[in-house]
Amino acid sequence: MGSSARVTEPQPLPWRTTRVVLWGIGLWAVALVVTLAVPALHTGDRSWWPWCCVAGIVLGLLGYSYVRRGRGNASDA
Repeated sequence: MGSSARVTEPQPLPWRTTRVVLWGIGLWAVALVVTLAVPALHTGDRSWWPWCCVAGIVLGLLGYSYVRRGRGNASDA
């Protein structure tokens, strides 16, 4: 309780948020291609795996539009 250690504020990351979101969308797209290319990954109990990738892409695009408009930046918070 008696420590006087200062807590430094975290510095922002050197990457643009839009670039990170685009990389995530790209990785979901690669996962979708791999899932569709390998039959064992989209048949039987795994028939929902391609739809998971599609949902990741769609949500990533929604997130990209949100961040692109500037509402995802914490500088105005």
